[in-house]
Amino acid sequence: MNLEEIKKIAGDVPALSTRLGMKFVSTSEPDVCVATMPVNEHTRQPYGVLSGGATLALAETLAGAGSIALCPGQICVGINVSASHIKSAYEGDTVTARARIINQSKHLHVWQVEVSDSQGALISSVQVTNYIKEPTHE
Repeated sequence: MNLEEIKKIAGDVPALSTRLGMKFVSTSEPDVCVATMPVNEHTRQPYGVLSGGATLALAETLAGAGSIALCPGQICVGINVSASHIKSAYEGDTVTARARIINQSKHLHVWQVEVSDSQGALISSVQVTNYIKEPTHE
């Protein structure tokens, strides 16, 4: 999935993704997108492990970027996020999220996001549902 436009937008505006150090990666697969995020002072708990909230932010942001890439000109908003945190990632590591769209309809996208540490171990499994709608002009 081509995320070049998303990368331009994300780099131009102060947002959660830039604050948390997320980097979007294009893939050759049309239904898959990838992002990385460091485990650092912005994304860790006081104990030095990756915050579950930061993990959810990564997964929802990546799924949103994927929906935007699939539906240019539409508004794509997250309406549900559900996760299982399986293992810890520690400060100094970088995690990688890989999102695959598992259902795409006119108004709903469902994404399965797997977040892994730099060794490839699964950290979290996240499902994200996005609502897709036409922009309103008021």
